[in-house]
Formats: sequence, C-alpha cells, structure tokens
Amino acid sequence: MIEQENKKKMLIYSGSSNAELANKVAKELGTDLAEVEKEQFASGEIYIRLAESARGADCFVLQSHSGGINFTIMEQLLIVDALKRASAKRITAVLPFYPYSRQDKKALPREPISARLIGDLFIAAGANRLVSIDLHTQQIQGFIHEPFDHLTAVPLFVEYFKDKYKDPVSVISPDAGGVKRATTFAKHLEAYVGFVHKKRDPSKHNEVKAFTVIGEVEDRHAILVDDIIDTGGTIAAASRILKERGAKTVSVVATHGIFSDGSVETLKDAPIDEIVVTDTLEQNGNSEALGNVKVLSVSGIIANALTSIFADDSVSALFMGENVL
Repeated sequence: MIEQENKKKMLIYSGSSNAELANKVAKELGTDLAEVEKEQFASGEIYIRLAESARGADCFVLQSHSGGINFTIMEQLLIVDALKRASAKRITAVLPFYPYSRQDKKALPREPISARLIGDLFIAAGANRLVSIDLHTQQIQGFIHEPFDHLTAVPLFVEYFKDKYKDPVSVISPDAGGVKRATTFAKHLEAYVGFVHKKRDPSKHNEVKAFTVIGEVEDRHAILVDDIIDTGGTIAAASRILKERGAKTVSVVATHGIFSDGSVETLKDAPIDEIVVTDTLEQNGNSEALGNVKVLSVSGIIANALTSIFADDSVSALFMGENVL
C-alpha cells in the first residue's frame, strides 16, 4: 500500500484588474500571488501562461470586472482554462463584482439572459466553484450548477455606521427590490426601514424617475443602501426626495462603485453628504473627483471566505446566515 501525507496547497491568482485588492487578499492569507505571464498581441488577443506548477493545488482566481469588462472576463476565463489544463485539483473563480449581473432576466422579448451566460462560461472554462459579493439578485446563484458562494459587505458597513449618529436613523432602499438588503443592514443599527418607489422604462437604460418615499425620514439621518452605483441617477433622485421629506443628512452605501462617466456631475448636484463603497472595483478617478467618497476594503471578507473554502468549512457561518437572505 502506498500512502502519501496530505499536502494541501493553496494558490492565489489575479487578473490585471484591481491587483491592489488581490494583493491585499493574499497578504491577509499570509502568502503572495502566484505569478501569471500576461501579454496582449497586436490583434487584441490575450496570452496567458502560469509561471509555476499548479498540479494538485486548490486554486483561486481573483478578477474585478469594470472598465474594459469584456477584456477582464476573457482574461479570467483564460487563467481558469490554463489551471484546468495544468491539473489543478480545484479551481474557484472569485468575482467580487459579478459582471452583467443586472441582465439577470428578460425585460423585453428577444433579449439574452447575460448573467446566466457568464456563469456558464466560467463553468465551461473549468471553474469548480464561484464566489461573488452582494449579487444584484440572488437568483443568479441558481443559474450555476456548481457551488456558488455569495458573500456580503454588510458587516463592513455596519461597523462603519454603528456609532456614527446619535439621532434616529432610517435605512432606505432606493427601490422595492432592495428592501431585504436594507432590512438586514437596519436591524444592526436599530433603524427604521423604508424604500423609494420608482418607475423605470425598460426600453431606456440608466434612466430613472423617483416618485415617493415609503417610511419615516423626517428629522432622521437617512442611509440609502444599494448594491451598485453606476451613473448615479437612481441615488441622486432618491436623495432629493429624502431631503424634501425632511431628512437631516443623506448618506449612500453601495458595495460596488462603478461610477461611470457622467456620474460625477449627477452625484455632485445631489444633496448627498457621504458615499461609502468598497474596493470590489478599481476606482476610475470619478470617485476621487466627487470628494465625498469613502472606500472600505473587502479583502478581509474575501480572505476569510477563501480560508473556509480551502478548509472545507462553512462560508455562511462567517455571516451568521445573512449572506443568503
């Protein structure tokens, strides 16, 4: 009989987007990023080569997806494929911000369900598991037939706001669909919960008209909680209504700060005291131009989750089940 001592090995890889977050995660884990050769041919094709053996290793591939989103998706897929062909034991694709997450259903005839396609691509490339933070809708987990760990940045935001205000607080979702997220956040702050009723034309992207607030906001500090800030239209409209309804201050909390072009002008004109986001996405300079943006790091959350996956422990236990609400 041949016996071999268990030599479990973890390797952390990063794409070219948001290398700062990947390095922070590796540091939290007490290791360095595994080296990957990345080049781009004149034709635009991406070249990937692993610089060291991954045979039998538990491999984690981190990549943030913003800016050149289609490039970063392809780059991460190629790293996953290279690991599969290098005989990695298990491959986990870590997507702090899940790309195409807002295209999770058909709003009009003859549309694709792009969020489903993204998951299919990673599984086809060789990923055995996916990890993401604060999905736009949790139904995306159901698109994937392999394990999909959903993390949440709520603990970071709770820690930031728990002793910030002495006066009463209301946690407001900018739409009815985010009320569960707002409720989870509010219970830690002993705050009221409300939402902004809005209407969006499905044929016009990034255009929102907010109508009214459901919930108590007068003479209270209002915290708008969302998963994504993109153009800022939703948040700007919601903040104006909150101020009109008598909110003392308006703060904005969002896990993923995309801050697309045009968002600076939209948000600067809005009555927002502070915007708090995380580093799931590499900032493009627009957030700095706003001047009132605070960035919290999710590196500890990701590192703890990867440790649990590597050790075959529960990920939900890290969040006391609040990542599956």
